[in-house]
Parts: sequence; structure tokens; C-alpha cells
Amino acid sequence: MFLIGNLGLCRSGLARNAGCLCRLRIGGGVFHGPVVMRLLANGAGRWPSLTLVCNATNDASRAVLAATAHGRPLDPRVATEQRPPFERLVRFVQEVCNGSAEHAITKNARFSRSMKLYLDDSMAVIVIERKLPLKRPDAERLVARHAVMWRLCTQLALLLRRGRLDADAQQHLEQHGWHIFRYSDDADQIVPLTKILPIPADVSISPRRSAEQETLAEHFARLPDQRFQLVAPYTPAADQPAAIQCLVDRLPSKRFQVLKGATGTGKTFVIANVIAQYGRPTLVLAPNKTLAAQLYRELRGFFPSNAVEFFVSYYDFYLPEAYNSATDTYIEKSASINKDIDRYRHAATRALFERPDVIIVSSVSCIYGLGMPSTYLRAATSLKLGDVCSLDEIVLQLEAMLYERRADPRDPGTFRIRDTAVEVSLPSWDERELLLRIDVQDHQIVELRYVDRETGADVEYSSHVTLYPARHFVTPKEERERALQAIAAELQSRCKRLRERGQHHAAERLERRTTQDLELLREHGYCSGIENYAMHLSGRAPDVPPECLLDYFPPEWLLIIDESHVMVPQIRGMYHGDRARKENLVRYGFRLPSALENRPLRESEFWTKVHRCVFVSATPGPFELCLADGALAELLIRPTHVLDPRIQVHPTRGQIEHLAASLRQRVQRGEKALITTLTKRMAEELCRYLREQRFRVSYLHSELNALERVEVLSALGTESCDVIVGVNLLREGLDLPQVSLVAILDADKEGFLRSETALIQTMGRAARHVAGTVTLYADTLTDSMQRAISETERRRAIQAAYNAKYGMEPRSILAKHEPYLKREKTSSKMGLGGRLPAGLGALDDEQLRTHMHEAAAQLDFELAAVIRDLLEKRELSRLEARLQAQHLTEDSTANASRHRRGESV
Repeated sequence: MFLIGNLGLCRSGLARNAGCLCRLRIGGGVFHGPVVMRLLANGAGRWPSLTLVCNATNDASRAVLAATAHGRPLDPRVATEQRPPFERLVRFVQEVCNGSAEHAITKNARFSRSMKLYLDDSMAVIVIERKLPLKRPDAERLVARHAVMWRLCTQLALLLRRGRLDADAQQHLEQHGWHIFRYSDDADQIVPLTKILPIPADVSISPRRSAEQETLAEHFARLPDQRFQLVAPYTPAADQPAAIQCLVDRLPSKRFQVLKGATGTGKTFVIANVIAQYGRPTLVLAPNKTLAAQLYRELRGFFPSNAVEFFVSYYDFYLPEAYNSATDTYIEKSASINKDIDRYRHAATRALFERPDVIIVSSVSCIYGLGMPSTYLRAATSLKLGDVCSLDEIVLQLEAMLYERRADPRDPGTFRIRDTAVEVSLPSWDERELLLRIDVQDHQIVELRYVDRETGADVEYSSHVTLYPARHFVTPKEERERALQAIAAELQSRCKRLRERGQHHAAERLERRTTQDLELLREHGYCSGIENYAMHLSGRAPDVPPECLLDYFPPEWLLIIDESHVMVPQIRGMYHGDRARKENLVRYGFRLPSALENRPLRESEFWTKVHRCVFVSATPGPFELCLADGALAELLIRPTHVLDPRIQVHPTRGQIEHLAASLRQRVQRGEKALITTLTKRMAEELCRYLREQRFRVSYLHSELNALERVEVLSALGTESCDVIVGVNLLREGLDLPQVSLVAILDADKEGFLRSETALIQTMGRAARHVAGTVTLYADTLTDSMQRAISETERRRAIQAAYNAKYGMEPRSILAKHEPYLKREKTSSKMGLGGRLPAGLGALDDEQLRTHMHEAAAQLDFELAAVIRDLLEKRELSRLEARLQAQHLTEDSTANASRHRRGESV
């Protein structure tokens, strides 16, 4: 027998005997559950059954002691009633972080040195402090070795202090009921690492309940009923009708679906039909600005009478604020805002508030903070003919909505006063670039009209106008004063903590910078880096998701994620990258901890806002397929009825000679080829060898700027180039129907460039040619190769069977001989004639900058990048010339000095 406090433990037989019985005697007092859990932490799994003999106990201990080795309490109602809520667990974890839970630590538990166990009132928290990541086998051992003790706990948590957690380990722990937290030492708070909650099959999202959301719901309910009208010169063909019907039928019951379509099968047209039939506002996500602009143009062509809007980051150039502690280097934020793209963003939010037939094409920018939609809507001003108001009242309303008074209101969000009228340049995009003129006479609005910005001629009259704020972040004056007080209180608390840690320099720097920002906010309502105070200005609590574009949508909206295998990882990574950068700023006194709340959405927060989603990709990832849970629609038949390319595997021995022979056959038939390697050095050497063999070959790599890449790709459509060699051609977005051969060297080297997705995407470059062939040079058949080959052969078999059944003959797309960067003539001011101008180099720098800004305004980002690279080349050439002239001047001065001293030159 041995004693633990007033607990007498009698052991009959050996503890290792499976038939032994553990009897607990309590002489008096209350026996609490944590005591039993500490006991079980030392001997979990040793005693197959427990018997309680006591004079006094509480319900929690009775529920714990009633558990057998199989985890079955005698009275399950007791354990259920005593289950603490999740908020209580969060408070306990926070106490562990703050060091106020030392009484709950269990030192005798058999864990590794890098782990500590805290037990309190049927809650268990394990703290991991090791730097090596906790992997799946470690998580399995943690769950299995102490299974009895975990079953006796009603709440389980894992806290990562300095440790890391593998994704598989996190999944395993969450499946066994663990809550996982990460501790941020800089912000003194815990960050839950939550997974996506299970998705019900029939219902999707809980209804909105906050007052702000109820206000928005009432506003959306009052909008007039407008339908999508799809306009297309062709009708769905091949397997497109079945895919459309499949997606539309599942939308009411399935929250997630996947549209898996091969290259060139008309996925965008299918999605347009789904949007038209579903009839709800739709958000289309694309992984970059260029692809977003292409989708925007295509959807505007399909829906000319509906509101198709564009929402991407309005930064032409953005260098975020950062601090490198290793080199003690502070990088100040630097950005260049594209005002035209900002007008597109305002047009998108305005359209959501004014009509239900809205399609917004966006990049990942949509998950960043945008201001509260209810505040934005309340700040809007409605003007009607006959309204009683003075000119001064209208001016005050405009200033409250952050409009600026200018002599010439050319910029969006500005206005000027002319006699008894106010002319306003609206913040939202209007292709006609008109000014709104509000005429006021005798304290009454007598005229609302749109006038030409250049000539002042009347263009359109209106009886009703709604003016929206000039910025999405609108803070009423009374809210601003409350926010300033909250910022000052946080500053005082943070500086005190920094000084307690001995970081006096960081505290002084933080106090100086924040005090200056407070003065600017109080006087002007704005300061540089105002977004870092977004939590206080919007009145949000810590760790509450920021309002973003997704919150501007009405209920039951539809999400389309294009190229989901690229887009989904972007959504997943935005939060972590942003936080890693800001934690350094907070740690060293450049920003308050609340700056961490100016962030993009976490992945879990993003998915909880999504009502209906369709993933679109030729190679959807396991995440999308898992969420879809079998809701998959496939597009395999191309309008040209071209089959997927043939695939052949050749050993690496003699691969260069075999490749050269294959290239000669293609060149003789007037066809083109692409070759991918794993390293730049191999690509350069291969390119040099092929040139020695008299092939017309070009080298495509990351060091080429936009102009040079365009020249290489454009040359493939002419007689000047037959072969392109590159390392990673996936990122170039190649659309080259003249390519009949794709050669992949080192195909058996597993990795990012030779994964299943990368191989399928690379093989697709030859899928537009009738004689398309893919050669994989490898000595072994890897799992990725096998899966990619099997998928391609499966598609090819289905396509061949379809052609045979309906008597279709494959035909190649006619090769395009115009430049790769094909431009539509969208502005007469540009005068570019629909293509890259031949005399581009003859223009001076000022003219080139004008063309660059106009190209960006027309969403022609590739052309803008071409002109930017040309300007950078010129600037570099001028700099080299100045340096050379400076060296010559220094040499001449030195020579003259030597001559004066009589020295020989």
C-alpha cells in the first residue's frame, strides 16, 4: 500500500497481472477528478478495472472513476453534464500560456522531455516545445499509449509553443478529438489551428444572425429580380450538356463539386451555362491577374447584358513592410496603386448592392480585408430629383464619404463646385468616364445628369442616384474616437510588457511610431499603414475573421475556382505568409499585436463563408476531390475531336540521339516541339548541342524578362524556331497548337516538376495536335508516371470510342502565326493596332509610360509588363553609359595629373 495525499491505494497481486483490481479508498474530504487523472497518467492501461470506495466525492471524480479500461462510464449522464465547453478549454490553454496553470502540471506522466501535460477538471493540455516537427507516427504513439487517460478526459488540446506539427499528424489528432493551438509569444495569445468542419450533405451554412447581416439580407431581398442572359454563337456539344446538367442538378444538395476537364474541352463555356441556370451572384477565382483578365473578357462576351465585374489587387507595385532581425534591416512599405483597377473594385461592390445578376472575376485578393459591408452600405447616400438639401449639405455628405475636393476632378473619388452645381467623379468604373453633375437651386435638387469629362456635354439624365463611399474602409467619427482610445490602451499595455522583458529600445520605438499615427488619425482621419489598426477601427474582437469581398455577397451565392490545383494552395498559404512577416514586426516593436489581425482569411474561415463551390481543373487535387465526395463531372471530348497525345517511354541511355532523330522527323513535317529538363545547366547544354546539330532552337527560362519570353514564344509560330527548351514550361501558359512533340527528360526523378499533376499538365501541351506525342525519358516507371500515363490513356480511350461511335474525324487547330501576345484593340488612344507594335522601340520614355498605364487600364497586364521591361532596359543602359563615362573622366583626370607631375602614362 502507498499513499497519495489522503488517498489510500491497495494493490492485490502484481500490477502487471491482467486480472488485478485497483481499489481506491478515501478517508474524507472531496476527491476531485484531476487527482484520478494524474494517477491514470502514471499507470494508464495497467488496471483493467477500477472500484471506488469513498466517503465523499464529487460528480466529476465519480464520472472519472466509473470508467473501465474500455472507457465506459457507469452513468453516462454524469460525464455529459460535466463536459466543459470549448470556450472553457480555450481559457485553460490561455492560462497554460500565461504561466498561471502551474498547479495543473503533471510531472510524473511518461512523456518525452519536449512535452508537458496539464490536467484540470477533466481537461488535458499537452505542450510541445521541441523544434523538430511532430509527425504522424509520433501522433499515433501519443494517442495509443495513453488511450485510457484520453478517454477519461472530456476536452483534449495540443499546444505548440516552439514546435511544429505535420499535416498528417494534425489530421490524425483531430480525428481523435484533439483541438490544436499555436502560441504567439509576441501577441500573447493562442491561435487555433482548426480543420474544415464536416460538411453536411443537405444543408450548407448556418443562417446569418448578426444585426449587420440582417440589414444586408433585408437590402438584398428588396433588389429587383433580374436573370442571367447567356449569349453564345454555339450550343453545348459532345459531353458538355451532360456535364452542365450534372452540375446544375447537384447544386441544391451538394456544397462542393468538381468539373474535371481536359485541355481545350470548353470548361469556361460549361461554367457560363451553370451560372445562367443557377441564377445567383457568382464569384470566379483565378490564380493570377492575367488569367483573371482573360476570364473577365470571356464572361463579358457570354453575358453582355449582365453585370460582369473585375476584382483584383490594385497594386501595380507592392513591397510590404518587413523587418529582418538577422541583419537588423527594416523595410518600409512601398506601393503604387492603380487607380483604374481600384475603380473596378468599387464597381464590383456597387453591383452587388444594386442587382442580383452579378458575376465577379477575382484573384486571391478577395480574401483580404475590405471593410464592413453594412458600414459601407449605411454610408452610401441616395439622391433623387426634388430632394430638399443645400449645396453645403451635399458637400458635407461627400466629405463624410471620403471624397476629396479638387479643382479638376479627374481622379476617382473627387469633386468640384461650379456655381450652384457639384460635379463628382465616381469611385466606381465607368467605360464612358463621365462626371455626375448635381444641380441645386433654392435648396432643392433640380437636375441629375452625367456629363462628358472632356467636353462637358450632357450624355445622360437620371432621376435617382446612389453615391457610395470613395473608399471601402469607412469609419464614422464616433467610432474613430473609440478606436483611438483602444489603440492607446493597447499601446500602453504592450510597451509595459516589452519593458518587463528588457526590450526598452523596442518599447521606445513602438511608442514613438504609434503616437505619431494616433496624432495623424485624430487630425486627418488617415495615416500611413492605417490598415494595421483595422481591428480597432472596425470594432472587431481579436481572432475574429476580417470582413472581405465574400461578405458582400447575398446568401446562396456561387463560387467557381478555376485552376483549383493552383488556387486552393494559394488560399491556404496567404495567411501563414502574412503572419510570418508580421510576427517579426510585432516582436521588435514596429507594430502593435493588433496588426496581426489585419490579415487574409485563414483557410478554415474561407470555407465556412462558401455556400456553393465548383472546382474547375484538368488535374484537381486530393483536397478538392475529398470535399466533393464523388460529385464529379468530366469533360473529355474536344470540339476538334483531337485525342490526347500518345505516350512512349524511352530509356535514358542514348536519349539525346533518340531525341535528335525525333526532332528531325517533326522539322521535316513542319511541326514544332517542346523539351523540358530539370536544371538550367542541362537546358543550356542541350540547347547548345541542338544548335550544333543545325536545329533552330530557343531557350526559355526564368531569367528572361517578359519581352524576351514573348519573342521566344512568338518565334515558335514562324520559320525562325522549331524547338523550345525549358525547365518549367508550366508557368508560361503555353497555347501552341503547332506543337506535336513534348519531350520530358529525367521523367523518373520524383518531385514538383515530375509529379502527376506536372506531368499531365506538360503532356497537355501536345493535346491540340492530331499527331501529338509525348516522350518520357526514364529508366524506371515511377508512381507519378504510372498515374499520369494511366489517366492519359483512359481519356484517349474514351475520346476514340466517342469518335468511332459518331464518325468524327479529329482535326488540328490551325496554327496561329500572329504574335503570342495577341491584343484586342480596346482603346483608340493606344493606337497599337491589336498587336505588339513594330515601332515600340522608337518611342521615347514618356510615350512608353503613357502606353504602359493605358495597357494596365485595359487589363492588358502582359503588354504593360513588356513596356515596363523595355523601360528598365533603357534605364540600365543609361546607367551603364553614365558609369562608363565617369570611369573615362576619372582616367583622363588621372592621366592629366601624371603628365603634370612628369610621370609616364
